[in-house]
Amino acid sequence: MPAALSEQSGNFPQRFKDAMGEVIIGQQQVLELLVTALLCDGHVLLTGVPGLAKTMLVRCLAGLFQLSSNRIQCTPDLMPSDISGIEVLEETAARERHFRFIPGPV
Repeated sequence: MPAALSEQSGNFPQRFKDAMGEVIIGQQQVLELLVTALLCDGHVLLTGVPGLAKTMLVRCLAGLFQLSSNRIQCTPDLMPSDISGIEVLEETAARERHFRFIPGPV
């Protein structure tokens, strides 16, 4: 966690909302709920119409905590293997077969 956001540097919730608010504008209630979930070790599901900065919020959050993030576009034909990855059967020139795992974004 960056020093500017560490709980030891005082008033973590406000510092977090201020840092996120520099990028995420007009979403104060979302930031309040997000910091609450973080402090309670909870989960967050972001839903909404396009253009509400959901992806930007996650990218900004990951950046503040020096983490990586991946985005999954949910479509009606989304399969579990699209998320977790899939095993594919490969054959070598010597006609040997083996499985190779191709990881998904998670």
